[in-house]
Amino acid sequence: MNNSEVKVLVITGFGLNCENETAAAFNYCGATAEKLHLNDILAGKRSLNEFHILTFIGGFSFGDHLGSGSVFANRVKYNLRDQLKQFIADGKLIIGICNGFQTLTRLGMVPALNGEYFTQQAALAHNDSGVFRDDWCYLKVNADSPCVFTKGVDRIRLPIRHGEGKFVADAATLDMIEKNQQVVLRYTDADGSIATDFPANPNGSLNSIAGICDASGRVFGLMPHPEAFLSPFNSPTWTVDKLKGNLPKEGEGVVFFRNAVEFAAANLTRK
Repeated sequence: MNNSEVKVLVITGFGLNCENETAAAFNYCGATAEKLHLNDILAGKRSLNEFHILTFIGGFSFGDHLGSGSVFANRVKYNLRDQLKQFIADGKLIIGICNGFQTLTRLGMVPALNGEYFTQQAALAHNDSGVFRDDWCYLKVNADSPCVFTKGVDRIRLPIRHGEGKFVADAATLDMIEKNQQVVLRYTDADGSIATDFPANPNGSLNSIAGICDASGRVFGLMPHPEAFLSPFNSPTWTVDKLKGNLPKEGEGVVFFRNAVEFAAANLTRK
């Protein structure tokens, strides 16, 4: 299967607001992304089975009432559970970004320790700062993580924009996530050292965690927004980079989407 045959579902609606950037990211990498409202999927007009990659995007689903991602997760869990189970069993990919990461944790799609999908084991809590944080952050990729999306990446810089991004879990769960190498991304200082303090760790996440995956590495949730850094001109330092001759051809966030598309093209069959 070639990249153009990789079909990506970008779920929209109910306060989500990153559909255009996310679809553009996958399309840029050669896939075919389709934006569908959650209601059309719940009504059975379309099926998850039609797609190879599923994306839970950023935004403020249902206004973050009852906790960010909670209402959205419940609607998905009690209406699409069987489809999601089959999606995972078929070896397909799921990414949740920001509000999508919050949704994945509440769905129990990550970390899904011991294969227990649909059981919540972690969450994203209010930032320690008590305010919404809109900034750029440095991140370190765990080279031992099985995550498909981050293969070949060591360090990366991405934008963040969230008020509930503090990764939390009980001590036993956190220990197992670490032992299983399911931590994918950590916040760092500019020199690459793990960040424990604000603002480099923008929300107070335990163990400086910015993203995790399931044991397969095919379900990935992260707080930073790779879809918001597709062009080098998205960077707040692009003018300086250009003057120094360091302006890259594309934004750093592209690599996550390219890895996903290429994995799907190589390992999945056309629909």
